[in-house]
Amino acid sequence: MPSPREILKQYWGYDTFRPLQEEIIQSVLDGRDTLALLPTGGGKSICYQVPALVQEGITIVISPLIALMKDQVENLRKLGIKAEAVFSGMYMKDIDRVLDNCVYGDIKVLYLSPERLLNFMVIERIKKMKVNLLAVDEAHCISQWGYDFRPPYLQIADIREFLPKGTPVLALTATATADVAKDIQEKLKFKNGAFFQGSFVRQNLSYSVIYVSRKEDKLVEILMNVKGTAIVYARNRRLTKDISALLRKHRINAQFYHAGLSMEERTQRQDDWKSGRTRVMVSTNAFGMGIDKPDVRVVVHMDLPASLEAYYQEAGRAGRDGKKSYAVLLYNHGDRQHLEYVHELSFPSMDVLRQTYRALSNYYQLAVGSPEGASFEFDFHQFTKTYRLDVLVTMHALRVLEQEGWLVISESFYLPSSMMFKVDRLDVYEFLLQNPNVENLLKTLLRSAQGQAFLNFVNLNESSIANFLNISIPTLQKQIGFIAKAGIIDYRPQTENPRITFLRERVPVENLSIDLEAFNFRKNRLYERITKAIQYAENKACRSLSLIHYFGEESDVTCGICDVCLGRHKVELSKEDYERYKAKILSILTNNPTEEKLLLQSFSFKHHPKVRQALAFLIDEGVLEISGQKYQLHEDA
Repeated sequence: MPSPREILKQYWGYDTFRPLQEEIIQSVLDGRDTLALLPTGGGKSICYQVPALVQEGITIVISPLIALMKDQVENLRKLGIKAEAVFSGMYMKDIDRVLDNCVYGDIKVLYLSPERLLNFMVIERIKKMKVNLLAVDEAHCISQWGYDFRPPYLQIADIREFLPKGTPVLALTATATADVAKDIQEKLKFKNGAFFQGSFVRQNLSYSVIYVSRKEDKLVEILMNVKGTAIVYARNRRLTKDISALLRKHRINAQFYHAGLSMEERTQRQDDWKSGRTRVMVSTNAFGMGIDKPDVRVVVHMDLPASLEAYYQEAGRAGRDGKKSYAVLLYNHGDRQHLEYVHELSFPSMDVLRQTYRALSNYYQLAVGSPEGASFEFDFHQFTKTYRLDVLVTMHALRVLEQEGWLVISESFYLPSSMMFKVDRLDVYEFLLQNPNVENLLKTLLRSAQGQAFLNFVNLNESSIANFLNISIPTLQKQIGFIAKAGIIDYRPQTENPRITFLRERVPVENLSIDLEAFNFRKNRLYERITKAIQYAENKACRSLSLIHYFGEESDVTCGICDVCLGRHKVELSKEDYERYKAKILSILTNNPTEEKLLLQSFSFKHHPKVRQALAFLIDEGVLEISGQKYQLHEDA
């Protein structure tokens, strides 16, 4: 068999591995259960893809991210490596075909979403596969100590008994504290385990926390001063749109991105950003996973995430080419208040959970006793609108129902149109004779399918077919619908909605239960993570050291390039100056809310930086608030 380096050179064109990759691969090839903790951009996928090709048989990769799985499969196929994926939302016939290919074909890598491990059909096929490695991506999802716990991950260890004796497990994650790393190994039943941890230090990445009341103005200033590609993370979809519009007004080439856009829009915007046609992507946290663009010069967070794991991963998308880059957090007192609100919302009462479960059951007309495994397209906004449910409360209720193992909701992903003939060729030609108006279409479908559509579902490129026939896509779809209604084909229109899968039998709503001890444990853990995130933002300690200490890496060497190390917080307002500025500001605002630029006109220009600092402190202390674009006294002050 070829060596790992030969495989790396043959398929990826590299002569050497990145740090720790070769050691991790050798550990797996030696048959050892291995935990690899590699920070974002460390090349985790190579650690299981190379062993998959070095050995005979198939590697199974467990991943919760459907979009990432689809990208990985596509990338491997481009390299000439046979790969498949099975995830929530796929049709059973398609799953059956993929699994057969893995048992009887020469597939080298199979990606599985964790909830599919609960399926009897999947387990029975895994028993027949010659599995050489079980890789668990995003392995922190197995731990309730972690920030992204997913109950189906707890089933992964159970399938080890169905694998060939001695098959090792490779667990991979970018962000895990010492508690989470220990929990991962226990939950996956490591034997003869090995642990490799890359350093969390990013020597080329300058972290900064900027205390500012008017975040949008500061964002514009940053992007004016730091050239090159950028990502701006915002709290919600509306803000991504508003901020990108603001940037364009300042002649900064920006676009917004979130999961509510169509697949075509997301793909186009992602391609524009990767190619440099768009400089700044303003996004929710839906953007960036699996996107390896090395020359991102700055990542700006408009809001503090609820965990340092999330912040480190998102900020770490800057500077993967090793050149000087910046990770900037814009922070004020409102961030603390928002995170405290998030904690309160994240753990709804049993009444809310039961109300949500009842509404879901009614929405999909699931009778009590309906078996597990039912899967449907899920339009969240239509669902909440139908039952007049609060969007935020319902979102968190669904999250708890997921964590308790009642259901799973996939992210949005694209499934193309597909079809399969339900009758034999003779019946097709008889239908043609009776319906000459669809003759051209049917003949085109027959040619494009090359006979496969009589055995399996085949994908339809409706745009190409419509162009070939010189008809519009709606006309094409109407004709396909006519053929399907006649019973000639089974037609599945394209979709890109999330899907909801019920993992348990439908129970009477009063019988809905949760593990209260685990619920409270997760609640306390979230509070701890939020507290640590706030401390990172508010403490005046080296930002890099603060992050690596959080992840358990020992060091006392400061980075020298963050805002604290550069001394940007050493020039503080003296107590006397602060009290003087405070008195004058409060005097101005006593009767009249005022915009910042008008406030500043009451002070000489050289004092403006200190006045802005005083304003930020007054907001943090709850003395002032901003309404519209004007400062005013807080109603409780």
